[in-house]
Amino acid sequence: MRRLFGTLLATVLVCSLVSPIRADEKEAIAVVDKAIKAMGGEEKLKKAATASWKAKGTITIEGNDNEFTTQTTVQGANQSRREFEGEFGGNKVMGLTVINGKKGWRKFGDNVMEIEGDALENEKRRIYVQLVPILILPLKDKDFKLDTAPDEKVGDKPAAVLKVTGPDGKDFKIYFDKETGLPVRHSARVFGFGDQEEYDEETSYSDYKDFDGVKKAMKTHGKRNGEKFVENEITEFKVLDKVDPDTFAEPK
Repeated sequence: MRRLFGTLLATVLVCSLVSPIRADEKEAIAVVDKAIKAMGGEEKLKKAATASWKAKGTITIEGNDNEFTTQTTVQGANQSRREFEGEFGGNKVMGLTVINGKKGWRKFGDNVMEIEGDALENEKRRIYVQLVPILILPLKDKDFKLDTAPDEKVGDKPAAVLKVTGPDGKDFKIYFDKETGLPVRHSARVFGFGDQEEYDEETSYSDYKDFDGVKKAMKTHGKRNGEKFVENEITEFKVLDKVDPDTFAEPK
């Protein structure tokens, strides 16, 4: 009897040390795997993690639409360079934001400022919230925790919803079209430019186009606290074999 009890106790202890994949985590992984396949497959997406694209659009401030253009270069979710040019109230504005792992900089005109502390963490979060639904593969990394959320509708189509907890411990949601598997929306709580105020951000993805076997959403529509904020259209997209290291260096 004692031997039997000891065996049972050992079995319980062993089982308690094992961390099986939760049922909802399995379901979440299945959603991600379907998205990876829909967007071109793992090998294609690995190559597309290093890419550049140009875009044009409008940003709405106090009810006024202001035109802008951007050029973005990324290497995974931790390195990005975004050049911005627009006109606001008749004034031309040019800016540059670079994130390189634990370093970051902003440049306006000839002024270069290092991004540090909370401002850096806020910028890194803005970047990965925007990039992860595009790159998808980071969702398989240990830095991201996945949970399922109730299905919702995006437009008139049902969408599978994943709650994603990022490296900073904060969560956001990604919505995937249940039929195609493609990402169609993300929603998150983020700080606005200047890091003074938090907003509910929602961005929808549409008009997917194939680039050498990789699907890329050509249009995005963003809302801030439920109001129209940014509309974006990709005008050029390139998968890059390599990036000049100076791309993510401190701007000169």
